Amino acid sequence: MLDPRKLHLLRELARRGTIAAVAEAATFTPSAVSQQLSALEREAGVPLLERTGRTVTLTPAGHLLVEHAHAVLEQLERASAALAAARGGPSGPLRIGAFPTATRVLLPPALVGLTGAHPGLVPMVSEIDPAHVSAALRAGELDVALVHEYDFVPPVTDASIETEPLFSEPMYLTDRASIADARADAWITDRPGTLCHTMAIRACQAAGFEPLVRHHIDDFDTVLAFVAAGQGVALVPHLAAIAPPEGVTLTRLPLSRRTLAAFRRGNGEHPAIRAAIAAFHAAITHLPL
Repeated sequence: MLDPRKLHLLRELARRGTIAAVAEAATFTPSAVSQQLSALEREAGVPLLERTGRTVTLTPAGHLLVEHAHAVLEQLERASAALAAARGGPSGPLRIGAFPTATRVLLPPALVGLTGAHPGLVPMVSEIDPAHVSAALRAGELDVALVHEYDFVPPVTDASIETEPLFSEPMYLTDRASIADARADAWITDRPGTLCHTMAIRACQAAGFEPLVRHHIDDFDTVLAFVAAGQGVALVPHLAAIAPPEGVTLTRLPLSRRTLAAFRRGNGEHPAIRAAIAAFHAAITHLPL
């Protein structure tokens, strides 16, 4: 019988590429991960890994097993969700991840509605960049997360994660009539490696230039404060631009940011997940969109 915990480690190896990366994500030692994967090979009866020095790659049989692992782990999530529903209403810890704008604007009213309707639930919120959500969900560090995607940035696909659309909002450019007009300006963007940063760079490239990025700032309130101080221009989403500082002008662009709820594939019918998503939708009706 194949052990689902070992299948999870094999799937992580297929995604992350090294034993060390899997060990860090799973909070195991590299030696423990290697031992678990060796045990999985014995259970499978065929070589799953090809070891060359310190390099480990999956064999064709390993890749085949990873494809089946997606289905096995999804079915286990469905079974867990069904058992939770059989126990009654949602209760216990609910680990929610969210990006800063959602944490500030959407989650407070959503949490009021969620805990009011389901007092047995204990929501625990962690701010996290959407780029890191899939790994946190797969590792079981989060149960549900608010993520976003932008025009110019294709959504990150992950066979182990499902998403449910929540709402869309327009993007604005500060202090200029068009992105092309900001060719010579200093720019304020998020940190490299984030979706916000990638969106800003690609929007400028689509306008025919590479932006001169002077500041890397994650929080949009701080971004707008820097814009007001004459430190550069920026792209900001609608929910971050409801009350801009005095002197900052905003031009609506034909670009959008879309917010979604993300959760492990197969876990979408878990009563706690459904309750959280229902609370998100209820809170959205009161947002100034």
